[in-house]
Amino acid sequence: MGAFLASLPAPLLLALEHDWLHRARSDQLPPPWEADWTTWAVIGGRGCGKTRTGAEWVDALARGDPAFTDAVVGRIALVGETFADVRDVMIEGPSGLLGLSDRGARPRWSPSRRRVEWANGAVAMAFSAEEPDSLRGPQFGAAWSDEVAKWRRPEAAFDMLQFGLRLGARPRNLVTTTPRPIPLIRRLLADPRTVVSRARTADNVDNLAPAFLDAVVGRYAGTRLGRQELDGELIADRPDALWTRDAIEATRLAAAPELARIVVAVDPPASSGARADACGLVAVGAAGASAYVLEDATLARASPQAWAAAALALYHRLQADALVVEVNQGGEMAAAVLAQCDPAVPVTSVRATRGKYLRAEPVSLLYAQGRVHHVGAFPALEDELCDFGPDGLSTGASPDRLDALVWAVTHLLLGGRREPRIRGL
Repeated sequence: MGAFLASLPAPLLLALEHDWLHRARSDQLPPPWEADWTTWAVIGGRGCGKTRTGAEWVDALARGDPAFTDAVVGRIALVGETFADVRDVMIEGPSGLLGLSDRGARPRWSPSRRRVEWANGAVAMAFSAEEPDSLRGPQFGAAWSDEVAKWRRPEAAFDMLQFGLRLGARPRNLVTTTPRPIPLIRRLLADPRTVVSRARTADNVDNLAPAFLDAVVGRYAGTRLGRQELDGELIADRPDALWTRDAIEATRLAAAPELARIVVAVDPPASSGARADACGLVAVGAAGASAYVLEDATLARASPQAWAAAALALYHRLQADALVVEVNQGGEMAAAVLAQCDPAVPVTSVRATRGKYLRAEPVSLLYAQGRVHHVGAFPALEDELCDFGPDGLSTGASPDRLDALVWAVTHLLLGGRREPRIRGL
């Protein structure tokens, strides 16, 4: 490929450098114009290239680029949280309409008229989502709605915009936003006429400052805020869940203190094979009256030999004091497998005599009291905790990570080292 590019004349290389179809990632390219969709939702993290995606799409529609549209779209709405956001980000910003590579005549921006005009007569009009009524009357063939998740009146502004999308054969709306669990975002993602593209901050690493990647991405990766603002995930608590993300975030630590004890808890699957549950494998330490979650090493559909080896490896790496193993539903075999693999490792067997919810509730109360700390981020484990209610996980899956965590914290803080106390939970 390098030799081929070197053989091309300089003008062609320059054209390729400025060609968006050549440079864009797949998540930055729209679905085919002729396909049956009304909204293209680009859901992504900070700095992932959402603004550039929106600006390129609007510019292509206004110019009538056949790769994006079957005809020039002559009237386009630009809607941001405020007029200042439209001006400073969508139009004048480094990735906005005026910041695109020169493709001939650059569109003209008239701030007083709130209009961007192309040489062919196409016009993009700027609107503030704070003034939904300003969208009454005008009509458009396309719209770009930026950062709708932080609009103050999202439903009102978005609904007024939809009434104005009535020009041309296929009026379309592009939504670019970092997600938040607001009703409008949920409504859009559930709409079968919405095509969703997702992007993470890390996908745009070549265009981001190394200091930003080190200071921000490194600090927030895996946390609730990081998953929302960097990975573009829609993170929401289940209303009846035992855990909340706020409680987990409030006590998260970068490092644990000196620990008095460390245990590795194992929630073994009741069966093996392609349809088996995961093997919950969580390490927790204790210091004083607090517990510190150190690692979630849960394995999906592993053989008894594989998860036993993983549990023992984690035990030795952390220099733990014991393996805590649930012996319900085949767990007696699990304890036996561990003992056979390494007889020197102390294995504490625990047996569940009450339901998962009742066992988990005392541990969730310790979180609420600020006595359990996550040392780092454990996204998959935290998702289970914040989706676990009276009827289990909303997916119906087995909460294997949660089970292992509950056994470990119970053992360390709730008198679980004595079998009768565990039975009494």
